[in-house]
Amino acid sequence: MIRRRWLDNDFYVVNANATYKNDDVEFIFGTSYSNYTGNHFGEIIWAQFASNSEIRDHYYDANTKKNDANIFGKLTYNLNDSWTLFTDLQGRFVKFDTKGLTSDRTPINVDENYSFFNPKAGLTFEANTNNSFYLSYAKANREPNRNDFENGIFTSEKLNDFELGWRFKNEAVKINSNIYYMFYKDQLVLTGAIDDTGSPIRATSGKSYRLGLEIDAQIKLTDKISLQPNIAISSNKNVDFLSTWNGELVDLGNTDIAFSPNLIAANALVFQPNNKMQFSLLSKYVGEQYMGNIDNANSKLESYFVNDFNVSYEIIPKKIVKSIVLSALVNNIFNTEYISNGYYYTYDDTWSVPNQTTTLDGAGYYPQATRNFLVGATFKF
Repeated sequence: MIRRRWLDNDFYVVNANATYKNDDVEFIFGTSYSNYTGNHFGEIIWAQFASNSEIRDHYYDANTKKNDANIFGKLTYNLNDSWTLFTDLQGRFVKFDTKGLTSDRTPINVDENYSFFNPKAGLTFEANTNNSFYLSYAKANREPNRNDFENGIFTSEKLNDFELGWRFKNEAVKINSNIYYMFYKDQLVLTGAIDDTGSPIRATSGKSYRLGLEIDAQIKLTDKISLQPNIAISSNKNVDFLSTWNGELVDLGNTDIAFSPNLIAANALVFQPNNKMQFSLLSKYVGEQYMGNIDNANSKLESYFVNDFNVSYEIIPKKIVKSIVLSALVNNIFNTEYISNGYYYTYDDTWSVPNQTTTLDGAGYYPQATRNFLVGATFKF
C-alpha cells in the first residue's frame, strides 16, 4: 500500500494599532485576530489488495480550527535623562478545536480554550554615553499545539523571566551582555522521540529553569580587521524530574533539559581590504547535550567545533543593475565529522521475562556534511 498525507490550510490575520508619542512618552495600543482552518487527511494512492476501496479514498480525516485574539499596550516613559521605564501588557485568548482521526487512525477530539495575561516591565539606566544597564521581568504563557494534543498534552506552558543586562559602546567596541533566569511550570520540552513523519514529540516537565549568561560583541581591531564573538553559558534543568524506568516511577532529581547545551560560542573574523571585498572566517562551538531528559549516556550528543569561510566581492556596473555581489562559501573547511542532532527513545520490554518490565532505549543520529561549498551572485536593481 502507498499512502499520501495532505494538509489543506487557510490562515487569515487582521492587525490594528495606534501610537501616541511626545518628548517623554511613547504609547502603542493594538489588537490582532487570526483564524486558522486546516484539513488533515490521507489518501490511498495504490494498494496491491484494495478490497472495495477506490484510488484516493481517504483513510483518515480531521478538521482543525484555531482562533487567536490579543490586545496589548506598550508604554515607554523617559523619567529623566538617565532613566527610562517600559512596560508591555498583553491579553491573549485562544480557542482550539479539532475532530476526526489522526494519521494512525486514532480518534482526536479537542475543544480547548486558553486565556493568558502576559505582562512585561523594566527599567533602563543610561550611565553615560558609553554604558547603559537594564532590568526586566516578563511573564509568558504558551498553549500546546496539535501534535501535543495528539500525545495527550493539554496543559499550557507558564514562564517567569528575569533579565539583567549591560551594554557598552565606543568607536572601536560594542558589547551586549545579558543574565537571565527563566523559571517554568509545565515547560513543553522535547523528549528526543519523533513520530512516524519525523516530527519531534514534546512533553511537559513539571518545574524547570534556564539560567544563563549571553555576551556578544563587535571589536574593531584595525580599519580593515574586526571580530564578532558571542558566547552563551547556561544551566538548563528539569527540577525533580519523574520518569518511568523498568516499570517503576523514579525521581531522577534535577536533569538536563533535552537539546540544551551548556555552552555555545561563535566568532566571525572579518577582513575587509576595501569597500568591495570581504573575507570572513566563521567559527562555532557547541557543547555536549542530551537528546532526552533523563541524562542517559545513550542519548548524549558530543560537542563539536566547525569553521566556515566566506568571501564576497561587489561589482558596480554602469548600466542595467546597481550592483552585483559575488560570493563563495566553504562550509566545514577542516572536514570535521560531527553530529548536531538526532533522536532518542525508550520502550518497555514486557515479553522477554514473564511478569517483569525492562526499559530499553535507543538513539538515531543525523551526521552533518563534511566540506561543502556554495557559490552565488546577488543582483541589485
